[in-house]
Amino acid sequence: MRTTCIQRLLLALMLAVTLPGVAETPAVVQLVLIIDDVGNHRQRDLRALQLPGRINLAILPHTSNATTIANMASAAGKEVLLHAPMSTVDNHHLGPGALTSAMTELDFRATLAESLRSTPHVRGVSNHMGSALTEQVEPMSWLMEELDARGLYFVDSRTSVNTVAAATARQHRIPVLSRQVFLDNDRSPEAIAERFEEFLRRGREQGIAVAIGHPHSNTLDYLQQVLPELEARGYQLLWISEALHTERYNYSRLPSNENHTEQP
Repeated sequence: MRTTCIQRLLLALMLAVTLPGVAETPAVVQLVLIIDDVGNHRQRDLRALQLPGRINLAILPHTSNATTIANMASAAGKEVLLHAPMSTVDNHHLGPGALTSAMTELDFRATLAESLRSTPHVRGVSNHMGSALTEQVEPMSWLMEELDARGLYFVDSRTSVNTVAAATARQHRIPVLSRQVFLDNDRSPEAIAERFEEFLRRGREQGIAVAIGHPHSNTLDYLQQVLPELEARGYQLLWISEALHTERYNYSRLPSNENHTEQP
C-alpha cells in the first residue's frame, strides 16, 4: 500500500509538469524603442511613422513637420514626446526651442512651455543633445517642476556620463526612463544590427530595455525588417507610458554604462 501511494504521487507530479497550461510560461521581454530627431525631414519622418508596433517618436519643437507628424503619430498609435534641445559642452547649434544654462529661470520655463504648446499629443520630454545642461541640477529642477505641473514623464538620453537629469527627476517624483542603447552611433547596417542585438540582450537580462535610434535610412531599413519578427521571438514593444507602469519597472533599474553620444 505504501509503495502504491508513492507511485501515485510521483505520477501526479509528472503530469503537473507535462500537462498543457500547467507549466510556467516564460515572461515576455519588454522593449522601449524611441526614434529621436523627428520633425525636420518629411520623408524620413513618414518612414519612422510607418514602423510597426508601439513606437515612441521624439519630436523636435518648432520644426517644419512637428505638428503634422505629432497628429499623425497619435492617430497611428505611436506615442509622442517632446525632444527638447539642450546646451552642449562643445556648443552645438541647437535650433528653435533650445534650453541653455545662460537662460534665466523665467526664460527657461517660458521656452519649454512654448515648445510643449507647439507639439500636440505630448506625453513626456526627452533631451536632444544636452551634455552640458543635463549635468546641472538647477535647470534640471526647473524642468522637472514644469513636467510635474503637466503630468509628463522624462527620458534621459544620457548624452553625458555626468548627467543628473534622471536623478533630479526621481527627486521630484517624475516618472523617468534612461536610455541604455544607441542603435546608430555607427550608421553601417552591420553596426546597427549589432547594437539591436545588444538591445535585445539587455532586455533578456533585465526583463525590459530602452533604446534610441534616429530616422537614418539604414536604421529605418533595419527596423522595418526586424520589428515584425519580435513578437514571435518573445519580445513586446511598449509605449514609454506603459513601461513606466509595468511591474518590472522601478526607478533604480535600467542603468547605462556604455558610450555616450550627441547627434546634432
